[in-house]
Amino acid sequence: MASAPGEILGQPSWRIESDRVEAFVTQSGAHLGPVTFDLGDRKVQPFHIAPWHSEKLEKGTPKILEALRGDFFCMPFGGNAIAYGDEVHPLHGETANSEWTLVSPGTFELRTLVRPTLVRREVGVRSGETVVYSRTSVIGGSGPMCIGNHAMLAFPSEGLVSCSPFLFGQVFPGEFEVPAKGGYSCLSSGERFQRLEIVPMANGSVADLSRYPAREGYEDLVMLIGDESLPFAWNAVVFPAKGYAWFCLRNPRVLRHTLLWHSNGGRHYPPWNGRHRGVLGIEDVTAYFHYGLAESVSPNALSDEGVVTSIDLDPSNPLVASTIMGVIPVGPDAEHVEEITAEDGGVQIVLRSGKSEFASLDLAFLG
Repeated sequence: MASAPGEILGQPSWRIESDRVEAFVTQSGAHLGPVTFDLGDRKVQPFHIAPWHSEKLEKGTPKILEALRGDFFCMPFGGNAIAYGDEVHPLHGETANSEWTLVSPGTFELRTLVRPTLVRREVGVRSGETVVYSRTSVIGGSGPMCIGNHAMLAFPSEGLVSCSPFLFGQVFPGEFEVPAKGGYSCLSSGERFQRLEIVPMANGSVADLSRYPAREGYEDLVMLIGDESLPFAWNAVVFPAKGYAWFCLRNPRVLRHTLLWHSNGGRHYPPWNGRHRGVLGIEDVTAYFHYGLAESVSPNALSDEGVVTSIDLDPSNPLVASTIMGVIPVGPDAEHVEEITAEDGGVQIVLRSGKSEFASLDLAFLG
């Protein structure tokens, strides 16, 4: 039998390590975090850990919030406030809330109950590389589903945000936060945009989403509609003052779009209480914003335009969603990532200045 987890920042967690990476995966929800990358002259921890990690929370708090950290797999992705037929799923699904089992080093399994499947999550690190390989396989099950990986980064200093080409972006087309309940948003609901640098705000001004943290006291959500023709898609954040850049690679035919959740002190209800600040969720999904299963699989404003917002589980063909997340060193004058291109043995990460850094990794892992 696999060894029992040890407690890390309030959560029973399993440890995974190489010569360059130390990572932990929580038993509850299989959240990946904290993760420490060794860049030689410094060690960095890009992922966010909720500030209430070791507190006793109010009765009825979703398990996902107790563990909230790093990156986790959501099925179905979203709030799931509306039942889908006779299926009632928790916030971001059982995968983000239930107790997982370690079956071998770096491999975890969960049998979902609301819609029976076997979900296998594999987290791996390799000698000499500053990346984490994450693969989630959904075995069995049938019917429409929405999925996503829910990465969250901490911003202790300014980060420069960029991503691979997208078809268009849209601010959440509804009331993302409700002031009467203690939540506040500032972007203009439903507005579309073509560049992160020019996003309409509710007050008539413009926000630059390529630089963060910003807009203190607000929570906002935007969706970037992905281009599935790309060989691979990517997101990146450069932290010049901290001397590193984080990146995430994915297969855009499985995880099609990206949600950017700007969490900067706009929630004043428990357990957030105005203290969840400087956090950016970079969430790769096939879903309709963060609504949940019912809204993602039913006709919606995006699917009516031909945008794919759900997938179909096939009991004879497992669904496999893979990502590669890692870091590279950068200088204090580093600019945004301009592009990430494939090279033998890894990828070349090119900044807007023209400077570039090679990251050793196995791109074929994305499938």
